[in-house]
Amino acid sequence: MIRLDGVGKTFPDGTVAVAALDLAVDRGELVALVGPSGCGKSTTLRMVNRLIEPSQGHIVIGGDDVTTVDPVKLRRKIGYVIQRVGLFPHLTVGANVATVPELLGWPSSRVKPRVTGMLELVGLDPARYADRYPHELSGGQQQRVGVARALAADPPVLLMDEPFGAVDPIARDRLQVEFLKIQRELDKTVLFVTHDIDEAVRMADRIAVFSQGGHLEQFADPGTVLGAPANDFVADFVGADRGLRRLAVTSIAEEDLEHPPVVLLDDDLGAAHAAIAGAPEPYAVVLDDEGNLRGWVGDRHLSTGSGTVAAVVRRFDESVELGDSLRRGLSELVQHDAGWLPVLQGDRYIGVLTVNAVYAALRRTVPGREED
Repeated sequence: MIRLDGVGKTFPDGTVAVAALDLAVDRGELVALVGPSGCGKSTTLRMVNRLIEPSQGHIVIGGDDVTTVDPVKLRRKIGYVIQRVGLFPHLTVGANVATVPELLGWPSSRVKPRVTGMLELVGLDPARYADRYPHELSGGQQQRVGVARALAADPPVLLMDEPFGAVDPIARDRLQVEFLKIQRELDKTVLFVTHDIDEAVRMADRIAVFSQGGHLEQFADPGTVLGAPANDFVADFVGADRGLRRLAVTSIAEEDLEHPPVVLLDDDLGAAHAAIAGAPEPYAVVLDDEGNLRGWVGDRHLSTGSGTVAAVVRRFDESVELGDSLRRGLSELVQHDAGWLPVLQGDRYIGVLTVNAVYAALRRTVPGREED
């Protein structure tokens, strides 16, 4: 969808902001550009919509070389979101969102429902917010309007330059979540500049790591960037705690789970005791006759007396879904001071997650890592 072939920018004073850069972004993909300050990531973004003219190379969007077209017309076909939002202060929220469709000559009968739909998409009630002015909104609300405006003309490409950097951490987290929902729904092709590696890991399908001069050091999915940095520069940039960051991008997989004994609610206590007797840990998962998870039971809860497991079963404080992130699983283990956590797929019990299983999963997902 977006291809940069040998694209570079050298300023009149001889400063090389971006070296000859080759980069390809697939349709519907969100690619994050990261790197230290002054490494050329924002310059690269602005060359795509020609706010900065490249000194060399070609930029191709959807098969068309955009270095040969009218830059003003080009920008009307590309959504652009910046850190400080850039809303027109003298226009209402609705008028801000309507800006590009009106510039493109859309009739009012088409513009008005589009504005309403875009505000609803970003979680702002049109009846409440369309007639307000930007100064009447919070920073997070302004940023939502900025996203709505960028999407209003339904551009195939969206450029985002530190879009959530100016809001507080709580609002930023919410905006990231909301934008990912929007991206899944609209399937836009997105170039996303951020200085925050955690934000890149959370949001991107692939991450492009730049060094000074716009040199591309690594271009890969978040798990590979964190688990197998291409060189020392990338390793230093993503940080010594990259193993912890990988928890957010590594899913809980069935192969990483442990499988303690399973007993049924109707089993007598003696049978349950026998099932646990040879297990590495003195507990069992309890299911009902239909295979639904009902809780757990420890050997200490059993006696040789009469009765069934149903009388002594303990409920789990929490469970996680197969495919949830390891970060969520580990968080639940720590929060509930638990040694293990049941993993479900829908209503079906799959296995249990332990701290050792989290560690094993991280080892498994390091590219090129051989098991000991």
